[in-house]
Amino acid sequence: MSGYVDLHCHLLPGVDDGARTPADALEMARALVDLGVSTVAVSPHARAGCAPVEVCVERLAALRGSLAEAGVPLTLELGAENALVEDGFLEGLGTPAARPVHRGPHLLVELPYSAPVPALPTLVFQMMRKGVVPLLAHPERCLELQRPGRAAEVVALGARLQLDLGALSGRYGPVARRTARTLLDAGLYAVAATDLHAPAGARRWLERALAELRACAGDAAVERLFRDVPARVLAGETVEMPEAGRVDGGTL
Repeated sequence: MSGYVDLHCHLLPGVDDGARTPADALEMARALVDLGVSTVAVSPHARAGCAPVEVCVERLAALRGSLAEAGVPLTLELGAENALVEDGFLEGLGTPAARPVHRGPHLLVELPYSAPVPALPTLVFQMMRKGVVPLLAHPERCLELQRPGRAAEVVALGARLQLDLGALSGRYGPVARRTARTLLDAGLYAVAATDLHAPAGARRWLERALAELRACAGDAAVERLFRDVPARVLAGETVEMPEAGRVDGGTL
């Protein structure tokens, strides 16, 4: 299987805590291609202390050139990982300060890992009213979305959840793994992504994580979560969720 679309990947070198050098980025890109990924929406952190969008655009152009020169068949689009608790986040929606997943309404949003966000349903509602569909990054690793019923609540409000593939294979510990399996079994994920940050061991853990998703949910769910729906998100299409509990690749 191939043609996968990765909506969350820190591939741009030297802009955040992802790839440090162009050589790192090339090695990571090769690992993704070997996994079957054909398109990546690079998603540098959009928050204080990280590179501004102008620098990211420059690095993206340079990385595209490096990939072409090296013969690595990977298409790159520019997105971002937007911090929900960043000052001015809501005010910046609809402006260049909030960078969508290439085009369309979806915005990749990161919650705090270990702090509660009791206002999350209200924040989701406010984003939806602004025409922004929050795509919540790695929910299984965030305290607020580990709370029973919270993930289903925000999905019902219109948010979409992104599975971090590494969570299923235990990369982030037993709590994240258990939560990921629970959300997967409940049919609450819209997409899957790698959230790849570094080249060290990437081929090994990516292959293991994808195999775990296939074992847990089947081939059709892999194609839906890691190819078909991400491609639609990149195209700016609205993504509807299937019935709760369905992970068999049914119509979205």
